[in-house]
Amino acid sequence: MRITVIGCGYLGAVHAACMAKLGHTVVGIDVDEQKVAQLSNARAPFYEPELDQLLREVQETGRLSFSTDMAAAHGSDVHFICVGTPQKKGENGADLTFVDAATEGLLPFLSPGDVVVGKSTVPVGTASRLAGLVQTNEPDAHLVWNPEFLREGHAIADTLHPDRLVYGVSDGSEDHPAVAVLDEVYAAPLASGTPRLVTDRPTAELVKAAANSFLATKISFINAMAEVCEAAGADVTQLADAIGMDDRIGRKFLHAGIGFGGGCLPKDIRAFMARAGELGADQALTFLREVDAINMRRRTRVVELARDLCEGSLLGKRVTVLGAAFKPDSDDVRDSPALSIAAQLQLQGAVVTVTDPKALANAARRFPDLHYEADTSTAVQKADALLLLTEWQEYRDLDPYELATSVSSLRVLDGRNVLDAAKWRAAGWQYRGLGRP
Repeated sequence: MRITVIGCGYLGAVHAACMAKLGHTVVGIDVDEQKVAQLSNARAPFYEPELDQLLREVQETGRLSFSTDMAAAHGSDVHFICVGTPQKKGENGADLTFVDAATEGLLPFLSPGDVVVGKSTVPVGTASRLAGLVQTNEPDAHLVWNPEFLREGHAIADTLHPDRLVYGVSDGSEDHPAVAVLDEVYAAPLASGTPRLVTDRPTAELVKAAANSFLATKISFINAMAEVCEAAGADVTQLADAIGMDDRIGRKFLHAGIGFGGGCLPKDIRAFMARAGELGADQALTFLREVDAINMRRRTRVVELARDLCEGSLLGKRVTVLGAAFKPDSDDVRDSPALSIAAQLQLQGAVVTVTDPKALANAARRFPDLHYEADTSTAVQKADALLLLTEWQEYRDLDPYELATSVSSLRVLDGRNVLDAAKWRAAGWQYRGLGRP
């Protein structure tokens, strides 16, 4: 099929490359000339494992191209809208400026039978409003909502081998003509057993918001238990192991740490609360306010623990922060708890050095006053304390015996509870985890 992907940021660039990998002819469209130039040269404007290699592979076949001209959408059968929906400045709600602009820009190039597919995370009700625009311009075109479920660091696998596909169509019926079109788009994953669900449009819009809210709740729950464990002298890791053995609960996402960040979870749960309020259902989601509050409180708690680790004062202490991205295998620093903590440490008088394998350029743009060092061995030199805040594999693999010769004081705060506490203590380190004795 011939496919258009509008918006070539994280979601769109990955989706375009993967659709070409599935055998479709794809054109990616974005208003950012620099981004389009980079992608046209098979270079992603962000870090995602194996994406550059995939871009090279599919561009060599001639099935993938990029353009800044919306007219390139003319002649496509399917048009995916993959633009961002950031949080509004000063509000919790989602900013739909880019979604509206993408849809309106596409309208002149629609043909009868075309399918417009929304993948962006939007407040419920957005699809019906956009469907009205599409139908007014081209009565025989269809608007479907097909939410994305990408995990940064695993985006290619999540696109080519998704755990589910959701189609939100106007009547919620399997007989809707757009269902057959999307089945053709996703023929390969469907043939390999990926389950799919056809719903009405509001349900499809709610799926991503509800899923992210559940995951955020699970993370904040175990972080709340970490606070109780610290007060009671218990071990939150063993607690998570025990309750995770219950099939109704499961062990995934029960990892106490510094909390969640990134460009999706925080802003999506806030937008969900805002939209529920607009619908008169705000009381149904009041618990998400506490989920958000617990998550933000983790950052302050880590600073407190770092101060305790440094004998009650951070003033003049050399602190090395291992990790700037909000998660490993990504260069995304949006709402990164690691960077937020680093900035708070500096405000309290610490001499902070931040290191990260991929995210330092983005981190420096967001927090230019912090000191950055790309080389880990240089970053830890003469440190009074190490804080592991992003669980990159290279930090998990650090040898505490070798590291002891580089630092000034053997102090480590494991903000992700991924280090072997017994091994580090045996090497002479003062080890602190979150929610662990």
